[in-house]
Amino acid sequence: MSTVEATKVTCPHCGRTNRVPAAAEGRPTCGNCKQPLPWIADAGDDDFTEVVEQATVPVVVDLWATWCGPCRMVSPALEKVATELAGTIKLAKVDIDKNPRLARRFEVQAVPTLLVLDKGQTLARQSGAAPAAALRRWVEQSITAREG
Repeated sequence: MSTVEATKVTCPHCGRTNRVPAAAEGRPTCGNCKQPLPWIADAGDDDFTEVVEQATVPVVVDLWATWCGPCRMVSPALEKVATELAGTIKLAKVDIDKNPRLARRFEVQAVPTLLVLDKGQTLARQSGAAPAAALRRWVEQSITAREG
C-alpha cells in the first residue's frame, strides 16, 4: 500500500472530480467518462522511487523552489502540458529546498531544472522557464527519441 498522497483532479473532458494517486499501476482515467486524466504529483527524497522511477509512463520532473520566480511561471505551463498529454506522461514536482538529496543527485545548479525520466533513466534535461508550447515539443521529442 502506498504512503503517497492522492490529489483531486478535475477531468478536462467531463468536469468530474477524481482522486488520482501519486503512485499507481497503469494510467489514471476518469471514473465517469473513462478519458485519460492529467497525472500530477509531488515527489520527494523519501518517495521519489515509488512516484517517479516505478511509473509506467515517462515522467517530467520539475525541480523547483518556492523562492524562484521563473519556477512559478513554468509551473502552470507544465500543468497545461500534463493535461494535453494526459495518458502519455506524468508530471512530478520536487521542491529542492525540502528534498536536498534529490537536488544533489540531479546536480541542480539552477531552478527550474526539468527532466524527462523513463524508469529512472534520464532521457532529457533542461534548465529555465519556457512557454507551454515549447515545453510540450521538448517533452514529445524526448519521448519519441526513447522510442526510436
